[in-house]
Amino acid sequence: MPDVDRRRAWLLTVDGAPQSYVDLDEPTHLEFEYARRLGHVLDCAAEDGRPLDVLHLGGGALTLPRYVAATRPGSRQHVVDADRGLLALVGEHLPLPDGAGVDVHGADARTWLEAAPSDSVDVLVADVFGGSRVPAHLTTKAYAREADRVLRPGGSYAANLADGAPFAFLRSQLATFRAVFAHLALVAEPAVLRGRRFGNAVLVASQTAFDVPELARRTARDAFPARVEHGAGLHRFVGDARPVTEGDAVPSPEPPGGSFSVG
Repeated sequence: MPDVDRRRAWLLTVDGAPQSYVDLDEPTHLEFEYARRLGHVLDCAAEDGRPLDVLHLGGGALTLPRYVAATRPGSRQHVVDADRGLLALVGEHLPLPDGAGVDVHGADARTWLEAAPSDSVDVLVADVFGGSRVPAHLTTKAYAREADRVLRPGGSYAANLADGAPFAFLRSQLATFRAVFAHLALVAEPAVLRGRRFGNAVLVASQTAFDVPELARRTARDAFPARVEHGAGLHRFVGDARPVTEGDAVPSPEPPGGSFSVG
């Protein structure tokens, strides 16, 4: 659907839920709150303008690949999405600019990840939803190990997740990635973290310490302010949650009616 306020901007919905927003004239414009937070993680991944190798699991309208191509020219990016029809639709109506350095692949995210070379990417962004839910096979400790294998030393994993109080899914994901990665952070709106509403949260993981203060500064001064939880506060939030195994994996919870729908 076109955005009447921006000449070449488009909202992509899937089954009535907003999925992506793209401004073809201004690829650095990130409309959705979770996309802005993933953008902050990408901005903090290296010094400004330095090209990165990025793997995106989940493509949508290719909002974040466009952002990286604009902010870090020369980056090499791969986008993996199982919905080949959606990729074809986006390619036809919202084409990437020439020389963007983005390769798009129609494939299952977990299958692609398991076949990807070790130590091959600087940042892995996971934004995979089947409808409005994160698929179960992208929630396990084995999946987290594959993400760690593909990342280069010093690389970062960032995932868009969704949950609400009592946060059984989100806590289990933090426990799962804590079992594999040495450093974790969680970026979310304070109202979501306090359990006042269902919403998105961005999980960040790395084997080396990342610049949490800079990430916190960027998210706090955003048009949609967020909080960064890490260290002891994050440990308390995780509580007694346990890592997810292949045998007990479940999708993220179904959002309450109207949480992500558009009129």
